[in-house]
Amino acid sequence: MSQPESAIADAQAGGPSNGTPDKGQEPLAKLAERYGLRRAIARPSLPVYLRQLWERRHFVMTYATSRNVSKYSNSALGQLWQVLTPLMNAGIYWLMFGLILGADKGVQNYPAFLITGMFVFTYTQRSVSSGAKSISGNLSLIRALHFPRAALPFAYTIQEFQQLLISMGVLVALVLVTGETPTWFWLLIPVALLLQTMFNIGASLVLARVGSTARDLNQLLPFIMRTWLYASGVFFSIQGKVVGAEGDVFRQWIADIMYFNPAAAYIELMRDLLMESHAPRPYIWYVCIFWAVFALIGGFWYFWRAEEKYGRG
Repeated sequence: MSQPESAIADAQAGGPSNGTPDKGQEPLAKLAERYGLRRAIARPSLPVYLRQLWERRHFVMTYATSRNVSKYSNSALGQLWQVLTPLMNAGIYWLMFGLILGADKGVQNYPAFLITGMFVFTYTQRSVSSGAKSISGNLSLIRALHFPRAALPFAYTIQEFQQLLISMGVLVALVLVTGETPTWFWLLIPVALLLQTMFNIGASLVLARVGSTARDLNQLLPFIMRTWLYASGVFFSIQGKVVGAEGDVFRQWIADIMYFNPAAAYIELMRDLLMESHAPRPYIWYVCIFWAVFALIGGFWYFWRAEEKYGRG
């Protein structure tokens, strides 16, 4: 009997099949090691996993683009909804918080302030929410094909990034209409978007792993995102509302904690680039870089650790 046939016979019998006296069943792990066999779904090493993901970059881009094309194919306005949704939300918040509750007091060019916050937060919100469903919503694909599962959260974030490119064109036009003038700082907008995208990918990877087993996460996400929205200074100035004119040290400490919120940090950074009148805390760039690097590296490692568990059960 050849070596592969012997290995199969041993595996089926739970021990060696070479005619020697049975000394008890040999553990399958040792049996596989003896014949040089590996599990088909075994988690590869991190460098190998990164290489496999890079080799499938074209699949990631194609999958993201096809989802973008099909997402609004059944609606009359099509791709316009990706711009209309944050615009309508901004209009509602401007009416409620700007006019009725007076959140625009002390904020110069409040329309640009609010619209920028809505577009930036919507990008992160949609990336994280879709990433949380990227594994649990594609079980048939995962069970049918062998590929790095991280490709799915990456594809979902790239899909949202493709939509953001259209939204950013609208955002820049609206900011110009509100009276802002272009400055050299606008050249840093792609850098800010790159940092935010890195964070979005990392957060999507974390929630993709959590969502693959915790099916109730999809029910909790709307409440989590709404709370995150209210805590991120989308429709009010954190510095103005929390600290005010008093300059209290304790209040400033609370405001600094709120600025460490990644969504608030990326919103503040984009407002700083687009609006001459906006002056965020001097450490905002450092906060954005920290969250981008920490989320991407930590999120990727956390997702990779459970690679062999996705799609099972």
